[in-house]
Amino acid sequence: MFELDIRREFSAAHQLRGYNGDCSHLHGHNWTVEVFIRSAQLDEIGIAVDFKVLKKELDAILAGLDHKFLNEHEAFRTKNPTSENLAMYIYQTLSAKINTETVHVSKVRICESANSGATYFE
Repeated sequence: MFELDIRREFSAAHQLRGYNGDCSHLHGHNWTVEVFIRSAQLDEIGIAVDFKVLKKELDAILAGLDHKFLNEHEAFRTKNPTSENLAMYIYQTLSAKINTETVHVSKVRICESANSGATYFE
């Protein structure tokens, strides 16, 4: 089994509805996203999946989040844009784009600071 990973960053604001504390107020983060891909096979030249393809697909997802107020994003209008929910959203959206019989997203980790993050996997 092979596991590949890529890392990207984006900046966005959010506020947590129903939260009793400072995070209920509008604030922002410089988020870090790590995506892990698993594959049991390599292609004829020894590649599980092209990093260029992974980066392109993840960048397209993050373009919809970067420098946005996440509470207004379609995925978070009724669901809080927590780190946990962001990780799940990115996992599911990217999985729908790149998963095949031999390649799949294994987990997504998103960090809102150097010391705090959440990982989603199925």
